[in-house]
Amino acid sequence: MDFRLTEDQRALRRGVRQLLERRFGGERLRAAVDAGGVLDRGLWRELGAAGFFALRLPEEAGGVGLGLPEAVLLFEEAGRALLPGPLVATHLAAGAVPGAAEGETVVTTADGEFVEWLDAADTVLGAAGGAVPIRSVDPLTPLHRLPGGTPGAVRGPGSGALDADLVALLTAAEQLGSAARSTELAVAHARTREQFGQPVGGFQAVKHLCAEMLVRTELARAAVYAAAVTGDPVEIAGARLLADEAAVAGARDCLQVHGGMGFTWEAEVHLHLKRAWVRAERGLSGAAAEERVAAAL
Repeated sequence: MDFRLTEDQRALRRGVRQLLERRFGGERLRAAVDAGGVLDRGLWRELGAAGFFALRLPEEAGGVGLGLPEAVLLFEEAGRALLPGPLVATHLAAGAVPGAAEGETVVTTADGEFVEWLDAADTVLGAAGGAVPIRSVDPLTPLHRLPGGTPGAVRGPGSGALDADLVALLTAAEQLGSAARSTELAVAHARTREQFGQPVGGFQAVKHLCAEMLVRTELARAAVYAAAVTGDPVEIAGARLLADEAAVAGARDCLQVHGGMGFTWEAEVHLHLKRAWVRAERGLSGAAAEERVAAAL
């Protein structure tokens, strides 16, 4: 069996990466941070026009007619670029909420303990009454805390909530993209930054950090891609665990490679760590994922 991406899938990934590099490159990323978490509606509509939200809708319903494996590739690229906004909720609401597929409607969900982008959303799935704004560790993800919310709690079908497994899988894809980008940043810095007359990548401790980042990322990639093909809840839980670890630990190791520079606002590294922390609290919690995998074993 051939597990490699098809040429169409590779072309899809290239196209999304080019779109995001053109529309949300490094300068736009920093501008978004300076703007304090204001959603770019123009970019949102452009994503809609490109089929980001309607990717899995049937062609007869105005969608692209692709599946979960292709959606995972899109969200991996979104995570790599640190694209802000309630992407997962809007994508999963396409076809059910008018305007979501086209990027005209911004959708968020009030499941669990936190609500992302509540003030920017046109539609909120679930009850967000009494939600209180809190300071988010990630400057590109505004948060509200729900009264009585519990970490990792996701309501079931019929509650107005999104499919918990799809939320977990697409979040894992974002984490995977962030982990891969952190690895790229660490390797690039290790090759160019010099100490004692040689690149810091020549030192064994730095080599080990970069190698460990790569291993975690590729393990998570295999798990996320496999879960996208099977849709199995246990495999999704395992993929989420590996992707969360790859994103959080990878960003921390990337900071170590960069040294003190990594904590400065002009660096991208700390933003990946902060976003990974926030994503790890979305939907399926680590403890719940571990229990699901353990029960299956």
